[in-house]
Amino acid sequence: MQVASYLPSRNLAMELVRVTEAAAISAARVQGRGNKNEVDQAAVDAMRQVLSQIDIDGIVVIGEGEKDEAPMLFNGEVVGNGSEPKVDVAVDPVDGTRLTAEGRGGALAVIAVAERGSMYSPGSLVYMDKIAVGERAAGKIDINAPVAYNLAAVAKALGKAVSDVTAVVLDRPRNLPYIEQIRAAGARISLIGDGDIQGSLSAAIEETGIDILLGIGGSPEAVTSACAMAALRGEIQCKLWPRDDSERQYAADRGLDLNQVLGTRDLVDSDDTFFAATGVTRGSMLRGVRFSGVHTETHSVVMRSRSGTVRFIETDHRVEWTEGNLLNATSEQSATST
Repeated sequence: MQVASYLPSRNLAMELVRVTEAAAISAARVQGRGNKNEVDQAAVDAMRQVLSQIDIDGIVVIGEGEKDEAPMLFNGEVVGNGSEPKVDVAVDPVDGTRLTAEGRGGALAVIAVAERGSMYSPGSLVYMDKIAVGERAAGKIDINAPVAYNLAAVAKALGKAVSDVTAVVLDRPRNLPYIEQIRAAGARISLIGDGDIQGSLSAAIEETGIDILLGIGGSPEAVTSACAMAALRGEIQCKLWPRDDSERQYAADRGLDLNQVLGTRDLVDSDDTFFAATGVTRGSMLRGVRFSGVHTETHSVVMRSRSGTVRFIETDHRVEWTEGNLLNATSEQSATST
């Protein structure tokens, strides 16, 4: 009997990690200088440079800069070298620009890819109400239910008491009702200043100690996180959150239902998503960039939803450093999969 051979298609995440490594290294070089735009510009320039060499025909659907008027890889920008496959691209050159500018932990360089036409585009509605959990609690949560209900559901799924459940929440005035309800339910809270994507991922990766993400954060970050959630087999639910009457009218004019619950599949309608992130500054999931002479060390995670593969990659870049030039580096990688 002849045994059929199996040749796997490209795992784009293994190529995309070069993009996030470049962005993270460039951003880390201006860490702590107090200038958010300098951080973003450094990361955007590096990301765009390396993206131009990747074998994809990409269109940026989720770009950088619309929400915070930062330097941009703009929505609609064509990226890659024009080769197949045709894909949608979501980028966040630094998820946590303020964290990096202030020298705080938890910043990531992020990119996600899925086939063309699969990513949800929130337009000018840049905020969403969100809830996200890992695989064991997937299917057990309901964004329309009270916070106490969801905390209890997660506790049951994880086999622990509600008092042992840890919720991660963006530390913003708009999330004060969530914080108060979490405290009333007796659960633990981890407040983060920025880093919306890392918050979602932390809820889906058990080693971080985070069990659930709750609260209002960025819409672009929700779509990007969904690409990772598809690989992690976790779940994210969101609802568009308009800030004022003009955004409510924007939604009405475009037929967007503000009561619609957007699940993982609504945010990225694909069976084959790719996600890569590299730590810029040290966080709960990834270490930050470390410089030591001609060696630069990065710590990244890459994911593919079709296979459910998650790899943590430690890279030692040997760089004959010329400021602004990331392309003359050689590297050795070691990866572990879960």
